Amino acid sequence: MENLNLGTSSDTGSNEYIVSPEETILVTGANGFIGSRVVHTLLSYGFKCVRCFTRPTSNSRNLEAIIKEFGRTNVEIVKGNLLSSDDCIIAAKGVSIIYHLAAGVEKSFPGCFLNSVVTTRNLLDAVIKEQALKRFVNISSIAVYSNEKIPRGGLMDESCEVDTKFVERYEPYAYGKAKQDELVLEYAKKKKLPYVIVRPSVVFGPGKAKITDRIGTDTFGLFLHLGMNNRIPLTYVDNCAEAIVLAGLIEGIAGQVFNIFDDDLPRSREFLKLYKRKVRRFFSIPIPYPFWYIFCYLWEKYSKWSRGQLPPVFNTKVCAIYWKSQIYSNKKAKKLLGWYPRVRMDEGLDRFFVYIREVKGQK
Repeated sequence: MENLNLGTSSDTGSNEYIVSPEETILVTGANGFIGSRVVHTLLSYGFKCVRCFTRPTSNSRNLEAIIKEFGRTNVEIVKGNLLSSDDCIIAAKGVSIIYHLAAGVEKSFPGCFLNSVVTTRNLLDAVIKEQALKRFVNISSIAVYSNEKIPRGGLMDESCEVDTKFVERYEPYAYGKAKQDELVLEYAKKKKLPYVIVRPSVVFGPGKAKITDRIGTDTFGLFLHLGMNNRIPLTYVDNCAEAIVLAGLIEGIAGQVFNIFDDDLPRSREFLKLYKRKVRRFFSIPIPYPFWYIFCYLWEKYSKWSRGQLPPVFNTKVCAIYWKSQIYSNKKAKKLLGWYPRVRMDEGLDRFFVYIREVKGQK
C-alpha cells in the first residue's frame, strides 16, 4: 500500500485529521483478514502508537510481521477477551480512536449476539469511563440492509432501511451486526459517544480463499450460478481498510454511516468466467433469479410445515438480499472521506485469483 503523509490544516482543508501521530489508537480484531490491513494502513499513514487487540488463542505471526516491516517498537499486541470487563478497560486505556472490527461469526443467534453485542457493550462502557475517546468506528456490514422496498435494478446506498427480519432470513451474523449498530446509536444518544459506522460490502483479496455466495452455491454438490448478470458488491481488502482508517481520522463526519464499494464492480458472469480461466475450470449451472426465488419459497414453506426439520437456510428474504440485482453507490465515501479505491478492480481480482491458485496448489 502506498505510504501517505498525515494531513494538516494547511494541506488537507476539510480533511484535517482529529488525532496526532503520537496518540494511541486501538484496533480490535486486529489479527483478522481486514483488521491486520487496518493496522498496516495506520502504520503507513505514520501513526506511531497502535494497540492491537486479539483473542488469546489467535496466532499473532501476521501482526508481528507487519510491525517488523515498519520497525515500530511502540506498537503493542494485547491479548484478551472483550467479554471480560477488565480486558476491555486495559484495551481502552488512553485511546483516542477505536476501530472496532472484532465480531461474532458463530452460526447461532445467541452466539453472534454474545460476541457482537455484549462484547461491544463492554468495550463502550470502558470507553465512557476513560472519557478520552475522540471517535468510535464501528465496523458493520451491508448485510444489515433490507431491500424489500428496492426494485430489481434499484439503488442501494446509506439511505436504505436496516432490516428487522433477520430471524426469518436465518442470518445470525447480520442480526448481530444490526444489534451492534443499534447499541452504538443508543450510546451516542444517551452518553454522547462520538461514532462513525462503516458498512463494508463483500471484502476480497489474498488471505481469504472463498468466493462469495453472491456468485452461487455448491451446497447440493454442483455449483449453481445464481448471480447471473448482477453486479457483485466487492471491495478489495486494502481499499476497504483505507476507507475504515479514514472514517476514524477525518474531521466533521461524526454520526455518519458509510457503505464501502469499489469502482468497476464486475458482473457475476464476468467474475465466474475469470475464475474458471485463472483458477480452475468446473461445471456450473446457471439459475435465473425467478426460478431460484420459487425454489427458496418452497424450501421456506416446507421448513415451516416440518417445524424446522429442514432448516430455513434458503428463504425468500435471503434470496432477495443476495441475488436480486441492485446498483451500488460509493459516492458518499468518496465525497466525505476523500477516499477512492487505490487498487483497481482488475488488479485486485488478479491478486485474488493468484492467491487462490496458490492455496489450492498446496492442498
